[in-house]
Order: sequence, then structure tokens, then C-alpha cells
Amino acid sequence: MYRVKEAFYTLQGEGAQAGRAAVFCRFSKCNLWNGREADRASAVCSFCDTDFVGTDGQNGGQFATAAGLADHIAALWPGQGSEGSRPYVVCTGGEPLLQLDETLIQAFHQRGFEVGVETNGTLMAPAGIDWLCVSPKADAAVVINQCDELKVVYPQALAHPEAFDHIRATHRFLSPMASPATPDGGSDPVKASNTRKAVDYCLAHPRWRLTVQMHKLVGID
Repeated sequence: MYRVKEAFYTLQGEGAQAGRAAVFCRFSKCNLWNGREADRASAVCSFCDTDFVGTDGQNGGQFATAAGLADHIAALWPGQGSEGSRPYVVCTGGEPLLQLDETLIQAFHQRGFEVGVETNGTLMAPAGIDWLCVSPKADAAVVINQCDELKVVYPQALAHPEAFDHIRATHRFLSPMASPATPDGGSDPVKASNTRKAVDYCLAHPRWRLTVQMHKLVGID
């Protein structure tokens, strides 16, 4: 059984794939926070700004088979006008590796999709993923040591960028931490300050690049 909070067609908003059309498949549940506000302060990842609880979001639901979920995602990819582009699905959460398995990846591939994953890196990734983005959180142990993209939300007192020097990544990004209490598109002085800190860090350590949440800046999902 696969539990999906929401699924929607949009543009990837950050990182090396920014601007690329994709179907986002947001799985329910995370291993670093249960999603309840009452427990946020004690969570390993206390700054999450995403609702991943339940299956009641846009195009969300429970899917008994990998084929059923893959068909559901494929139906969200546009037909007309998509010639020459490979369909792309981004598996995110919550923590997608609590549910994503080789069977589902194969089902996506059978429908022509390239499979991207955004994970906190605390669980081993199944075979077959085409694009792997690891985003470490606090002092949670990262077990993935190679990925396409390493994205560190910055600053985190327990997750300094240099702590991940051992991870082999094609791309390294810092993403300024926002205040989870600020609505999308609203003024966020915390994020403004953190953006300046991230810029300064990237200038001092040029192996890192800055990424911003473009989707929030332009007002898309």
C-alpha cells in the first residue's frame, strides 16, 4: 500500500533541475517529524514547512499497487505539447524512501518516466533512481554517501555544510532556511537574514552554490 498526500504537475522550484516540468508525488509520513505541530519543537527536523500528513491533498490517496500509483501519476503528465521531453516524476515527502521501492520505480520507468527523489538521506535508496537529491536534517545520520545533488538547508546548528564533505555529489547547494510560520509569498525576515548568510558562505566556499525556492517567488505550487 502506497500512501500519497498529494500529487500535482508543476515546475521544479530549486536545485539543479529548477524550472523543469515535473509531476510531484508527495508521500505521507516522515521519520524525522510526525507532522503534528504539538511535537514540532522536539522533532529532529523542526523547521519543515510541508504538510505531509494523511492522504487528503490534491490527487492524494491510497494505492494498493505500484501499477495503480504509476498510472495515477502518468495521468497528470500532459499529452499534447510534451513531445521531445521525457516525463519526470519527483518523489518527495515527508520522507519518500519510507515507501518508494524498486517495484514502483520500475512501474514509473515502464510508463516512460525519469524518477527523481528528494530524501533526507537517513534510509538507503532502492536501485533505479535516475536523480537523487539528499537534504540532510540536523544530526540525523546520513547513510547515503553518493548522490546527484546535495542540498543543505542553511543554517542548521547541527548540520554544518562541512559535515557532509565525505558525500560524493555532482552538485552542492545551500537553501536558505525559511520560517515555517510564514505563508508562501509572505514577508519572511528570517529567510532574508538566512539568505544573506548562505550567500556569504557560498562566496567563502565556492564549491557550494545558492539555490532559492523559485516556486514560492513566482507563486506556483
